[in-house]
Amino acid sequence: MTAPAVVLVGPMGVGKTTVGEILAERLGTVCRDTDQDVVETAGKPISEIFLDEGEPHFRELEREAVRTALAEHTGVLALGGGAVLAPETRQLLAGAPVVFLDMDVAEAVKRVGLDAPRPLLMMNPRKQWRELMDARRPLYTEVARAVVSTENRTPDEVAGEILDVLELKQK
Repeated sequence: MTAPAVVLVGPMGVGKTTVGEILAERLGTVCRDTDQDVVETAGKPISEIFLDEGEPHFRELEREAVRTALAEHTGVLALGGGAVLAPETRQLLAGAPVVFLDMDVAEAVKRVGLDAPRPLLMMNPRKQWRELMDARRPLYTEVARAVVSTENRTPDEVAGEILDVLELKQK
C-alpha cells in the first residue's frame, strides 16, 4: 500500500509547505501540497474559488485532492489548513504519520499578516484565526501522531524535530 512518509497538518501560515520541502530534501523524496493540487485542478487561486464558487465547492475539491494524494504520494504531504474538517479525511489519516504543526495567534499574525489573501481571514483576522483554531485544534490533535510547535523556531529546526519524533532517517 502506498502512503506518505509524513503528513503535515496545521493552520494557515504555520509553514507546512516550507517545512515539508525541507523534510522532503532530508528524506530524499518530494513534497506535495494539496492546496497546490486544488489550484491546479481549478485553474485559479483558492481565494478566487471561494469568491466564485464558495467554500463548499472548495472543500469538495480539497477532499478529492487529499484522497488522491494519500493514495498516490509516498513523500511528504502538506494538507490545507481546513482539510481535517472533513470526517472522511480524518478517517483516511488514521494510522498515518501525521504531524500537527502548532503556533499561537501572535505568531500567526506575524506569519500570515493582516492583508494576505486568505478568504477565511477577511474580517478581523485575529478573531477569525482564534475561532478557526478553537474549532480545528481538536481535529488536528485527533489525527496527529505528534505535535510540533513552530514558534520562535526556524523551519530547519522544526524539520529536525519531526525527523526525531517520527524516528525517520535522513538520506
